[in-house]
Amino acid sequence: MPESQHDSKTNNEKQQAGGSRRRGDVLENAILSAAWEELQEIGYSKMTMEAVAVRAQTNKTAVYRRWPSKEKLIIASIIKHMPKPSLVAPDTGSLREDVLTLLERIIKPMQLIGAETIHGLMVDLHGDEVHAKLTLLPRAEDPLSIAMTNILRSAEKRGEVELGELSERVVTLPIDLVRLEVLTTHTPLTDEAVIEIVDHIFLPLVQKANK
Repeated sequence: MPESQHDSKTNNEKQQAGGSRRRGDVLENAILSAAWEELQEIGYSKMTMEAVAVRAQTNKTAVYRRWPSKEKLIIASIIKHMPKPSLVAPDTGSLREDVLTLLERIIKPMQLIGAETIHGLMVDLHGDEVHAKLTLLPRAEDPLSIAMTNILRSAEKRGEVELGELSERVVTLPIDLVRLEVLTTHTPLTDEAVIEIVDHIFLPLVQKANK
């Protein structure tokens, strides 16, 4: 073996050995950071667990022991590195602006993650895990449903709507439509799509119910 190749192999083995001695949060953070960097640089479809292990200076076993599949690793990395949107109900003084603000908080992280990654995750997970995370909570416990209810309560105080005239399905319609769109198209909504949901579907329905 040429000396340069031998030195390279030896250095890599030292890195792998050094990495394998790390434990707990230190190693997990290194792997999650490596996965995030791989995702940003080459994209979801091309990244591999092997490449993540090399970047994290550990071995594949250490990666697979914590995350048995690429999609689970990427979800964990996104949760760690993406800013978490506030789900507290906005209070701008306008029903329209409140709903738009809440929906934008939801879709902006998706837009940053990107369509390719969202599509890859939905395909690899067959939509099951994502669907469960999005829809299995009862409306009374779902933070987004609670936020929509609080938005409409504030709107009622301003005289914009009568909450008692609105069914539960109407109250949560904007967030339900966002969820459905992501589940069926595997892509984040555009800003234009969010405005259409609010201006052409939700507000006319709310206004009709309160006439």
